[in-house]
Parts: sequence; structure tokens; C-alpha cells
Amino acid sequence: MPLKDKEIEKMFYSIGEVAEMFQVNTSLIRYYENEFEQLHPAKSTKGNRQFTKNDIETLKLIFQLINENGYTIPGARNYLKANYQTARAKQQQLNILTELKQFLIDLKGQL
Repeated sequence: MPLKDKEIEKMFYSIGEVAEMFQVNTSLIRYYENEFEQLHPAKSTKGNRQFTKNDIETLKLIFQLINENGYTIPGARNYLKANYQTARAKQQQLNILTELKQFLIDLKGQL
């Protein structure tokens, strides 16, 4: 997945920052916002999208389904409609295991 290893620490992220995290164009983020009902960033009074940590995690899940698992956009949309909570739980477990793996690699390098 193209997400850079940058910790999510702010409360809100602009669409440009999110696009940079995933190394994609902002138009793709806007397209996914229209295609997936689970992705609904808040909008400021000026109409700027404000993505939360939850929105970014949902985008991670969408990118994983499409890019890594080979789902089509309609297939990913249907999968998320039926299994959103289960998919989020699996993704959280995967994130924890990935962090643990990196910790162990770092620890091995220090030996």
C-alpha cells in the first residue's frame, strides 16, 4: 500500500495532505468520496474537506481492497456495505501486527 509511514497526529487533514500520504492525486480521493458511502469527510464553511483519522483509516481500507486484494470499485463498495465493521477490525489487527513486526526488526538491528 502506498501510504507513507507518517503517524496520524492531527485532528483534521486537508485533501492535499491525504493525497500526499497515499501518493495519489486529489481527484482520486474526491472520486472515492463519491463512490464509497463510508467515506464522508467533514467540510469547512468554505467547503474544504477535513479528513479525520477515521476517514484516513477508511481510505486505507479502500486502497487495500482495490490495490492489494484486486477488488473492482463496485466490488469493494459492495464488500464494504456488507462487511465494514469486520473489515475495519481486521485492518486494525493488521496495523498492530505490522507495528510489532517493525519493532522486532528495529530491535534485531540494535543487537
